[in-house]
Amino acid sequence: MLSAGLPQGAVPKLERPGPLRERVYDALLELITTRALKPGQHLVESELAQHLGVSRQPVREALQRLNTDGWVDLRPAQGAFVHEPTEEEADQLLTVRTLLEAEAARLAAANADKAGITALEELCVRGEAAVAEDDVEAVVEANAAFHAKVMDLARNAVLSELAAQVDRRVRWYYTPIARQRGLQSWIEHRELIAAIAARDEQEATRVMRTHTEHTRQSYHERDRS
Repeated sequence: MLSAGLPQGAVPKLERPGPLRERVYDALLELITTRALKPGQHLVESELAQHLGVSRQPVREALQRLNTDGWVDLRPAQGAFVHEPTEEEADQLLTVRTLLEAEAARLAAANADKAGITALEELCVRGEAAVAEDDVEAVVEANAAFHAKVMDLARNAVLSELAAQVDRRVRWYYTPIARQRGLQSWIEHRELIAAIAARDEQEATRVMRTHTEHTRQSYHERDRS
């Protein structure tokens, strides 16, 4: 186990082939977004290299790129630390997410077929089961899959591309409140499915806006709960 507290077994195996620096970057980003590496945690190159089974050079390169992308803070004479998002950063991202996903919900209501609606229902069942089992990781994965499916049903490639750019950060912010949102989030998902199935674009937009706003509020209230 890393001295900084990375759980044993949390380190993903690096897949080959592919540029090593890219694989190290992806592995570290996965650890950050799942919060195996927590905001503010000190990242020691030698320890990361040891647990990933690589030299320090690709770890150093990955940390520099993660710094550029806003996931890691490089502090002079102190080293690398997982970025701690500010309330303003979270608010800006979750506000943009609301805009993208509300439009996706509207388009899904206009375009979804029976197979797409069935897929949403199956994902809802999966998410509800994960909540019942108190499996936070499974809840986060099911939630991401549900929203990705709504985006897919929107059938707008540009919208999907924009949403993909914020997806990892949305997961990062959602993970600490997944338990707090609990079953209510999936009740709201059920309401969205009903609106999409009824081809009610206005209602689908309203439900998604309300749903994502609840998530934003929950994030800001997380420390008070």
